[in-house]
Amino acid sequence: MRCTAAVNGFFTFLLCAAVVQGQDDWGVTYSSAEICALKGSTVEIHGTYRHPTREKDLNVSVTEAFWLVHADNEPVDLKSEAEYAGRVQDHCDEDGCTLTISDLRESDSAEYRFRFITNQPGGSFTGSPGVVLTVSGSRSLFYLDPKVKITQSTFTNHHLQCNIGCFLPGSPKFVWYKNGKKMSEQNFTYSDSFRPKDSVSCAVRGHEDFPSAPFCKTQSCDKVFYNERRICAIKGSSVDISVTYTQPSIKSKFWFSPGRSHRWRSHSQPEDLKNDPQYSNHVQVSEGRKSSTLTIYNLTESDSAEYRFALKTSGSGWGTDLHGTTLTVTALQVQVTRIFAAQNVVLAQLKCHSSCAPADHHSFIWFKNRRKISEDTNSYKDIIYPEDKISCAIKQNNHRAPAVYAPNSPSVSVSPAGEIIVGHFVSLTCISYANPAANYSWYKKNRPSALQPPSKDPQFVFSSIQPSDSGEYYCSAENEMGRRTSGYAVIGLKYAPKPPLPSATSSVETDEGSSVTLTCISNTNLAPNYTWYKENQTLLQRDDNIYNFIADKWIHSGLYLCTSMNKHDQGTSSTGHADVQYVPQFLSMSVSPSGELVEGASVTLTCISDGDPAANNTWHKVDKDSPKSSGQTFIITDVRSEHGGIYNCEAQHGRGQKFSPHSNTASSSMKSAVAGSISAMFVTIILVFSCIVIGRQRSPKQSSESRGRLDISAPHNMAPESDMLAAVLRPPEEQDELHYASVCFIKNEDDPLFSNIVLTQLKDEHGEYMLVNVVTPSPD
Repeated sequence: MRCTAAVNGFFTFLLCAAVVQGQDDWGVTYSSAEICALKGSTVEIHGTYRHPTREKDLNVSVTEAFWLVHADNEPVDLKSEAEYAGRVQDHCDEDGCTLTISDLRESDSAEYRFRFITNQPGGSFTGSPGVVLTVSGSRSLFYLDPKVKITQSTFTNHHLQCNIGCFLPGSPKFVWYKNGKKMSEQNFTYSDSFRPKDSVSCAVRGHEDFPSAPFCKTQSCDKVFYNERRICAIKGSSVDISVTYTQPSIKSKFWFSPGRSHRWRSHSQPEDLKNDPQYSNHVQVSEGRKSSTLTIYNLTESDSAEYRFALKTSGSGWGTDLHGTTLTVTALQVQVTRIFAAQNVVLAQLKCHSSCAPADHHSFIWFKNRRKISEDTNSYKDIIYPEDKISCAIKQNNHRAPAVYAPNSPSVSVSPAGEIIVGHFVSLTCISYANPAANYSWYKKNRPSALQPPSKDPQFVFSSIQPSDSGEYYCSAENEMGRRTSGYAVIGLKYAPKPPLPSATSSVETDEGSSVTLTCISNTNLAPNYTWYKENQTLLQRDDNIYNFIADKWIHSGLYLCTSMNKHDQGTSSTGHADVQYVPQFLSMSVSPSGELVEGASVTLTCISDGDPAANNTWHKVDKDSPKSSGQTFIITDVRSEHGGIYNCEAQHGRGQKFSPHSNTASSSMKSAVAGSISAMFVTIILVFSCIVIGRQRSPKQSSESRGRLDISAPHNMAPESDMLAAVLRPPEEQDELHYASVCFIKNEDDPLFSNIVLTQLKDEHGEYMLVNVVTPSPD
């Protein structure tokens, strides 16, 4: 019976025997018996099942179906296995179930079986044997020894098939070669005409370095056979790469490496390796009977390459497309396994190792601090001190493995060097040399735990360093051979100026004449230069952040700001206000109206003062306890005799108060005008005479003392029968001059209701004053 096995569309006719598992009407059929796959890839395994439709008079149905990998114990669904978590899916229908495993691991190499359970007691079945999956992490998996065979043949044409040992994921194509020349890329079958001397090879595309052996229809065909497809050698050793060939008559032959085609005169025309400068001094070719051997001495990693053999005959010759032998050169390495560690001492197991040289093929020599200490064995155990260096070599080869040793005493490098500015990028580097490579840990003084987990990266980075990062740092370097710790590296930050804030050691609301200090506070430890401004005018520039002055209300009140600048940056403060305050001062006092007055009319007294803050004014009448009024003006709306007297003004605020000075004036008396029989002329003479006398009796001394005072009075000696009102007003000329007014009322029995006032300007030796005549009109 021929069966078909499919994995992702790739069909073959191999390994189909015994893939149908079952008995009677129970069974499982797998699509393939064996599958090959690479580590990290995805594979699908498909199986179908069958069971009786009816048993014991009951219909049979499947209640559960799953894949399993461990058949020795109780069957467990593969999806519940911890090592397959998140990587396994199955899709089941009435005909079968497909298992998909992704991200393949080498540990997934196993036999996978399908199991189904029905509703019948004991009605379960597991398909065994199952499908064998082989997962490899190396391309050497695909050295599957592909073979070419004839499936159909005519007199001149042959149908060939490329067979391999197991299934491959995907839908691979095959590459076909004839006489060493590439012919086509297609599926696993190939048809062509062949001569008796022709040979054919095949390979899976992408894995052409594992071609099949040449296939010939006759024993006398032309072919080249490489004794080894892959060779691994140790650095410093020598290697032989050999071929045999069947061609009877050879015109020329040589070895070449496709990886050196960039040095050829033509990329399609290979050149002899012996003429290549890289190989001219350490290659040799030995010729035998229908054989050739390329020997490469003193191998280095750069010799890792593919090497091919080319020959020309009297006929068409042998092509250069078929892959030859791939050489891999690796260095010896000492592997260290720490057994025990104490202070400055490590007990370790050391092994001389190469990734491609099995230990049992060689004899080894061990060296400690360049002295030979052991032979023959590939492993070695010893106590390691910080200064020790240990190496090994193959006995037949003088090339030693790199020595292993503990980290030397590390040091810390800070970048950038010099001043470190807040907010900038800063990196610390732990400098130490070690083999194997060390793991680095970072610490900050007075902080017990590491700043980050151990890492192969020797750097510790501040992407934007902050003031809190200032301090002393150190690092440790550790490998299997020991641990060392560095000294401290101090990070002291410098600050570019941030916007400064002006402040005053005394209040910015200050008394005139007080000492004021403004301080420009800038958050930097790089000495800046300071500049002070008032109302956008530069005051001074200096390296001191203090600005002092004695407060003057006209000079220093206003808005201030400062700037601080160093070589990295500049900052400007917000504005601050200096308010120089002073006690109230009197500028002027006045009475209104200053012209004709009518008894019973309104009089306004005005007190104008200056102060900061603005003063509150209060009016007082001398010898009276309670204030008369508050505010800048005092209005008497209906002048009467009781209003007569001396008035002064008080200005006050939080900084102090100011009174207008007292002055000596006539006693206040004011009488109503009533009808009388005294003649108007007599009263007028007496009134004028009295007012002049009163005005002249005021001395300059008295005027000086009465500054800022407004006097309103009626003299005691005025004749009661007088019908005239005299008023004298001295207006202020300067701030220190006399401010007062005298108002005299005289009755007029002819006019009991009012008097007319006539303003007359007079002068005497004491200055200018105002004379107001009150005239009473005659009755009709």
